Amino acid sequence: MNPYPPPPSWAAEIASVGVTGTNGKSSTTRFVAAGLGVGTPGPVGRVTTVAAAIGDQAGPPPADHQGFLALMQRLRERGGRRAAIEATSAALGLGFSRAWPFHVGVFTNLGHDHQRTHGSFEHYLASKAQLFVALADGGAAVLNAQDPASSLIAEVLPASVRALWFAGPSEARDRAVDLRVLRATPSWAGLELELEASASLGPIPAALCLRALPAFQAPNAAAALLACVALGIPGPDAANAIAECEPPRGRFEALNPNDDARPRVVVDYAHTPEALTAALASARRLCRGRVVLVVGAGGDTDASKRRPLGAAASAADLVWLTNDNPRHEDPRAIVDELRLGLGEVEDRVELDRGAAVARAIAAAVPGDLVLIAGKGHEEVQEIGPARLPSSDHALALAALENWAKARP
Repeated sequence: MNPYPPPPSWAAEIASVGVTGTNGKSSTTRFVAAGLGVGTPGPVGRVTTVAAAIGDQAGPPPADHQGFLALMQRLRERGGRRAAIEATSAALGLGFSRAWPFHVGVFTNLGHDHQRTHGSFEHYLASKAQLFVALADGGAAVLNAQDPASSLIAEVLPASVRALWFAGPSEARDRAVDLRVLRATPSWAGLELELEASASLGPIPAALCLRALPAFQAPNAAAALLACVALGIPGPDAANAIAECEPPRGRFEALNPNDDARPRVVVDYAHTPEALTAALASARRLCRGRVVLVVGAGGDTDASKRRPLGAAASAADLVWLTNDNPRHEDPRAIVDELRLGLGEVEDRVELDRGAAVARAIAAAVPGDLVLIAGKGHEEVQEIGPARLPSSDHALALAALENWAKARP
């Protein structure tokens, strides 16, 4: 039974792009919203699990479907006719794609997450596929050519929906795609991309420089660009808007990108093995010294991803294992499961997350990069029944200040 009501009569007036996947949803949604702002007199709606916005006015995400509809109604009343919406597997599994019409669907990837919610990998994929099954006539599905799940999604597309394929650097080289990132070169000034596009898309810039730093944002930007082109937005204009898009908070966010005198510190939301692997690879390319990782794993969630998360963490030079959101599980037991995947990499255990961040930064030197992974934008830490104020940003900034005071 679908708990959602039918879409309101005016919903089809808003050209909506839905973004789903395991990793990269919020970033891709943000890129899409930037591109949708081209050539429209009204504001663009943007809804993620982190925040919601109408144009430049941002606030917390809707608490429920009625809140979402109220937000879309305000967008319509202000003249907005375009929206970028992050569609979670939980919402899609309950019928969200039948309650709100999407013209374009974007699939970023499928990784190891939410198994406890869905019960199986198959149900997880089937939930995400609902976005594409319900796409509007004449719509488009933007699919990741590197991910095997994309081929399964392509098989269930309605006949009137076209598939547009994207690929990152060195990915899906055995097949033709509509938009390929040939090269992604990160620096502290931004991420330089070289693009190769199908002639069917119209003019697409061959080069682009994103404000976002990590190489893993390259396919997200490519997917967003395809989504915008699918809605009729000129490729060069959409590409320029995506390039100027401010990266989302807590997604490989460098707290001191121009600071050569201290270790660089990056806060990232990576909490799956795939996301952590990508974040560490980007950190390695930006770093001339050691990569130091602070990481934990959530409690009351899918425990089977902890050992693979530990294996992903082993790409760092030094790992500080700490609390994430242990909730009702034993924090030490969670850390012990992570350690099973670490292998021979040097590690430290400090269950107090604030102390772990402080100690990791205090021991780092200029040229090192300290990656604080797992919580990103979050402002609370869940320990037992308590929700305690906790911000990786605040912890890291305080530690950087103390680092400077200790070295006059």
